[in-house]
Amino acid sequence: MRAIEKFPNLVTMFFTRAKEKGDKPFLWRKSDGEWRSLSWAEVARQVAALAAALKAKGLKPGDPVMLVSENRPEFCIADLAIMAAGCVTVPTYTTNTTRDHQHILTDSGARAVIVSTARLAQALMPAVIRSQADFVIGMEPLRGAQGSCACHLWADLIAAHAGDPAADVDIVAATQTATREDQACIIYTSGTGGAPRGVMQHHGAILLNCEGAGAVVTEDFGWGDEVFLSFLPLSHAYEHSGGQFLPMLLGGQIYYAEGLEKLASNIEEARPTIMVVVPRLFEVLRARIIKSIEKQGKFPTYLLNQALRIAAKEQAGKGSILDAPMKALLARTLIPKVRARFGGRMKALVSGGAPLNPDVGLFFQAMGLTLLQGYGQTEAGPVVSCNRPRAGIAMDTVGPPLDGVEVRIAEDGEILVRGELVMHGYWRNPAETEKVLKDGWLHTGDIGEIDDRGRIRITDRKKDLIVNDKGDNVSPQKVEGMLTLQPEIGQAMVHGDRRPYLVGLVVPDAEWTREWADKQGVAADAAGALPAYQAALRAAVDRVNDDLSVIERVRRFIVADEPFAIDNEELTPSMKIRRHVIRKRYADRLDALYKS
Repeated sequence: MRAIEKFPNLVTMFFTRAKEKGDKPFLWRKSDGEWRSLSWAEVARQVAALAAALKAKGLKPGDPVMLVSENRPEFCIADLAIMAAGCVTVPTYTTNTTRDHQHILTDSGARAVIVSTARLAQALMPAVIRSQADFVIGMEPLRGAQGSCACHLWADLIAAHAGDPAADVDIVAATQTATREDQACIIYTSGTGGAPRGVMQHHGAILLNCEGAGAVVTEDFGWGDEVFLSFLPLSHAYEHSGGQFLPMLLGGQIYYAEGLEKLASNIEEARPTIMVVVPRLFEVLRARIIKSIEKQGKFPTYLLNQALRIAAKEQAGKGSILDAPMKALLARTLIPKVRARFGGRMKALVSGGAPLNPDVGLFFQAMGLTLLQGYGQTEAGPVVSCNRPRAGIAMDTVGPPLDGVEVRIAEDGEILVRGELVMHGYWRNPAETEKVLKDGWLHTGDIGEIDDRGRIRITDRKKDLIVNDKGDNVSPQKVEGMLTLQPEIGQAMVHGDRRPYLVGLVVPDAEWTREWADKQGVAADAAGALPAYQAALRAAVDRVNDDLSVIERVRRFIVADEPFAIDNEELTPSMKIRRHVIRKRYADRLDALYKS
């Protein structure tokens, strides 16, 4: 069997594949209702030209370059060109506020910014103007972009530095000197302390991830012409490594989805062989498929129930030969129809970024779709482990570690990780680095165990970081701290792990409540029942939401029965809130905020 190759850096990996693939399609986007591709050779030409332009603008090796873009071919080209110029990519979320952009620009020291559209530039440019960045490149015209920072158009830079395409590509490819130890990118992720921290990912971290994941694909499913559908934000380490660089290593093609509302049709059109997705999407797809089947009548519903029954038995190791006739019937009726909705040639759906409900995984297995749950974090490239058929897929585990990854369980149950995939540290943040990197081991903050087949099982979370159902990290302390700065709010706790958005529990400030009640001419203990009182609290939450990104905003909230205190065990002696106690007490009411 062909072995997975090892490369000295990500750019060399790309140019090697581009030379092999030539005019074959690589990156696909939908334009005017049709899918159109850029070939490997054309992408290589643009990477070489943009890298030359960045150097000509004065960028030096090691300079950070901020990249703000939705998923599209230019993101991949810009990312590679930044690295090909010897610089460091700083990919950021398109949902970031001006405050978020300001923090990342200042913290990273970005010397330049590449942004895709005028719409995204609206929140970005006020931060750029107040930063040290020397210039901005717009993938599209940046209408109305003003200030002291020079703006350049993508197409103009490409055209100005496009000499002999073949010669330029060969020169850029031949002059790559980065090693696996050199920094490739800084990916900002929210920490428990509030402000996002920049994770320093080196070339080797991402390459080891791709090599390990590539071995899962090629050894368990065989080499083939892989097609990926890119949906998750490329600023997320999971998609950045698994949805962009893994396809490069495998010589695959990447289709860029048009968005959630068109995802189902994009899947049928692109007919991907691999999809990297977060659990929330699987939950949505599962609900849609079940609803569609049930609408078809009693017999299709009966087949669905039989498929789930058999899958559950087999997962528990209790499969029976007596189920063979029903399995044969399902293989001719229900399963082909469901697989067709996924393009008909899907090898594996890979779930990561947040915990997967085992029932969701079982459903896709029952429908003849292989679902592999993985585990990791940005600080580890980001993939640590992944289920694979040869190790036996167990939906309550996240599989064995990837090749080249060491995992052990500390005395307190914390999962520790060691290997080339581990970050070099947090950018300009030695204090936080020292907390998680000890004696070469990454302390993940997750609690788990390893079963007798070497598969990791996550049993609890040691850290307070909220991971929503799309895999986005949110620091609860940051949001809670901003809420309690409002005069109306004395204490707050936000909730939303594995949920689509944040909800909150607030304790109104006692002094503010008395003053408000006096002005209204009512007793303070009766204020809570008044709509105007609730509206005042809502206004306070909304003020905070105005300064938060989309994923951090508190959509709904309830008022606590009483203040958090040491006496009711909702505060520790050091005055930290005891989340598990509070969540248990208010569980039903918090859950109800997602139902109505």
